[in-house]
Amino acid sequence: MEQPVILIAEDEPIVGMDLSDTIAEAGYEVEGPHGDLHSAMLAFQKRKPDLAILDIRLHDTVVFPFAEKLIAEDVPIIFHSGHLPLEEVSNRFPEALALAKPCPPGDIITQVQQTLQPDQNRADGEQARASQAARDPETA
Repeated sequence: MEQPVILIAEDEPIVGMDLSDTIAEAGYEVEGPHGDLHSAMLAFQKRKPDLAILDIRLHDTVVFPFAEKLIAEDVPIIFHSGHLPLEEVSNRFPEALALAKPCPPGDIITQVQQTLQPDQNRADGEQARASQAARDPETA
């Protein structure tokens, strides 16, 4: 089975490399990090990723139009920013996740896994609830 491809758009070089290393060490294929919107868009045109992790601002450019294009192509988004306009993000992208920098690597990987495997996560939760109910019927 092929590794899922994660596109990373991050304009801070150290953060971009750290995020790329974290994603690669978790077993995913990394596309990037792309430090500007143009580079990220070209990468997307060449190969559709399975997920995109986007800083909201790449230099002075807001990525929201690019995020809309990704979502239109059924690519899930995780916003990763130090300046999250949370209300605007949640209103504009209700299905996207938003992580504030700095975000622990384990939290990033957990969110990537949950985003890429929502059906598996739902099934795991249902199985855990059924197992708990079998052990303790009063809590079910």
